[in-house]
Amino acid sequence: MNMRYLRLDREADPDQELICDFMVTSRLPIETASEAVADESSVGTWTTVDTMEENILENLGAKVTQIDNENRIITVAYPQDLFEPGNNAQVLSCIAGNIFGMKAIDRLKLLDVSFPPALLDSFEGPQLGIEGVQTLLKLTTPRPLLGTIIKPKVGLDAKRHAEVAYEAYMGGIDFVKDDENLTNQKFCPFEDRVIGTLEKTDQIREETGREVIYAANISASGDLMLKRAEFVKEHGGTCIMIDFITVGYSGLQFIRRQDLGLAIHGHRAMHAALDRIPDHGMRMIVLAKFARLGGVDLLHTGTVVGKMEGQKAKITKINDFLRTSWSKHKPTMPVASGGLHPRLTPRLYELFSSNILFNYGGGCHGHPEGTRKGAMALAQSLEASLQGIDIEVFATEHPELAKALEKWKDTAW
Repeated sequence: MNMRYLRLDREADPDQELICDFMVTSRLPIETASEAVADESSVGTWTTVDTMEENILENLGAKVTQIDNENRIITVAYPQDLFEPGNNAQVLSCIAGNIFGMKAIDRLKLLDVSFPPALLDSFEGPQLGIEGVQTLLKLTTPRPLLGTIIKPKVGLDAKRHAEVAYEAYMGGIDFVKDDENLTNQKFCPFEDRVIGTLEKTDQIREETGREVIYAANISASGDLMLKRAEFVKEHGGTCIMIDFITVGYSGLQFIRRQDLGLAIHGHRAMHAALDRIPDHGMRMIVLAKFARLGGVDLLHTGTVVGKMEGQKAKITKINDFLRTSWSKHKPTMPVASGGLHPRLTPRLYELFSSNILFNYGGGCHGHPEGTRKGAMALAQSLEASLQGIDIEVFATEHPELAKALEKWKDTAW
């Protein structure tokens, strides 16, 4: 390598280039390692080839525009002509492809990515966005949504699943979703589950006047996902769920491009395999950006509190990004989910405010008096937060909340 990709004498151009920040760990000098990243992720190969024309290198080659030696962070700028518009898979194959397997690199972390306007606008983004989700629920004032995941994760039959959803809705839950590993197993067939649970949402509307949402997990191959999404819509559903990392961004885009008018709830199952190691893989902010481009209306981002790993600064950055404007793309609603219970609601509200979904699984169904009382306790914990009343004081007049606080008083998180 002869340092053809180093351009430390100029800044990256955000209007014409896709810009990535990487943390690089290598036994080689960082300049050499940086060259390897830029070379392999754009036009290069391991040896000199006669077919490499100078205009190809200049017009399509990635450029290393910054090197932070102390923190081992490099900035790489990619000409936008390197990418196929609207193609998440192709973009990721460049900036997060072979470079992670090169011997020249011991570890590599894709920290962040920014898109030039023309490339950014070539993606559909969310169809409904935050306001669309709130409209489904007929909310007039923004507030955190209350959600639950049916528990146990798998095992209930379709009839029991629907009954549990009904109890949660009756207790005050807005949003019920399948777990990430529940799709179409024989103990709970997809179509039976969807019909039964959507019948319960109709019953809730008739009995209480409230609108509620059910997110059915359609994750599968593209043909099956489309069939399942259409089935949900045909039976009056308003939301589907996709495990967008295991399904793949192309699968997500495929469903979004059907313009079905359904909210897409994006579950991030497998994200930690890419994000958890501090100096290798991809940060969640990168995964979130591609998910938003791909069309998710709601996206799991972390909790800070709860059972799942996640730092406050990183999760706040992701949530702020999702909830603010991004060219033509509608905002995506962040979802806090994982080990949550009523005692944690005030802290969640303090951290994240409104325009977010607080999603409780065991923290709803694990209530000493069952799912409905668990949902009531959650609604009470949120009401206390909205009114600025200490949750222990509020619980003195709300026995459902009091019993929940007693159960989870010694929870480790």
